[in-house]
Amino acid sequence: MSIDPSYVGRTGEPSDRAWESRDALLYAIAVGAGQGDPGRELEFTTENSGLPQRVLPSFVCVAAGAPLPTGFSVDMTRMLHAEMSFELLGDLLPQGRVTSVARIDAIHDKGTGALVSTSTEVVDRDTGAPLARLGSGLFVRGAGGFGGDRGPRDGWTLPDRRPDAVTVCATRPEQALLYRLTGDRNPLHTDPAFARRAGFDAPILHGMCTYGFTARALLHEVAGSDPRSFGSMSARFSRTVPLGERLTVEVWRTGSGAVFRTLDSSGEVVLDRGRMGLR
Repeated sequence: MSIDPSYVGRTGEPSDRAWESRDALLYAIAVGAGQGDPGRELEFTTENSGLPQRVLPSFVCVAAGAPLPTGFSVDMTRMLHAEMSFELLGDLLPQGRVTSVARIDAIHDKGTGALVSTSTEVVDRDTGAPLARLGSGLFVRGAGGFGGDRGPRDGWTLPDRRPDAVTVCATRPEQALLYRLTGDRNPLHTDPAFARRAGFDAPILHGMCTYGFTARALLHEVAGSDPRSFGSMSARFSRTVPLGERLTVEVWRTGSGAVFRTLDSSGEVVLDRGRMGLR
């Protein structure tokens, strides 16, 4: 299959999105908040008396997405989420209304496939102020070899010291069934027949669910559990995650935040080249 490079620079239609308290609560539970100990992280999983509800920073990735330009489409069985980033420019509240606009920034030729890089600008509809900026990379298998630029190299390097913090997160066998309720109903994560057509033995965990578990770990280890201190996060999806897998988040603190990676139970890196910034 081929991808039309003329879509670079085009934007999709503005998307008006809104969320309520229950949406943020559901997302928190879907990425493991309170799992194993429902008395922990109550500010993210409940709105109990005397405990104002707070919102996990990575919730913005599911709450404020926007469609790509009209006419741009790819075969879902050949597409993998390769990269994700977000930057918060304001505070996420338990209720919100935003307008989001997505843009195709680049289409890079990776040989065996094409990497479609997009950005999304998110504006608070009530105040008109910028709320967030999202970035995404979609790898389309079989769409490379068109002679395009391979794209810039990432200067991320693994620190040559032990991690400053390590967080182990257990995902559940039914984790994808729960996470899909946040809005990502890609059948790759729940439909065995679709997963086989895509080349997998069974459904796999949403990459963005792994991303959300990792963001929670960073929130507590680096940002002092305060969402207002969490500024940005970026990472590359390097390996698929089976359902029910145990995740280990390794964190190295820096002057402005941290670098990190996430491993599966066999020690393979599943989320790589991670950066997290404080604000």
